[in-house]
Amino acid sequence: MLAAQHDSELSVTTVHPGWTVDRAERYLRSLPAGGSPMAEMIVVDGNGYIDADHLRRVLGKLSNALTRAVPRGVRMGRWPEGTPAPVTPGPDNPS
Repeated sequence: MLAAQHDSELSVTTVHPGWTVDRAERYLRSLPAGGSPMAEMIVVDGNGYIDADHLRRVLGKLSNALTRAVPRGVRMGRWPEGTPAPVTPGPDNPS
């Protein structure tokens, strides 16, 4: 009944949790110094995929910076809950 009384004042907005250019740019800017080179190697050098062993040889060790940035961005309101991780481990090496 209350909704019917205020129908002209109500609106429904759906926020999709996928990646947009704006969200991806905010994600990349949010990465700490150790995460940026790793993201660049995956996206630019690896065209979306790069072997973890290769990353370790070049960077020394891998950090959780890419994984931690997603929930941190949700908490900060940068993207909606349910936004998928932009980088996922491969099936042969889940680390």
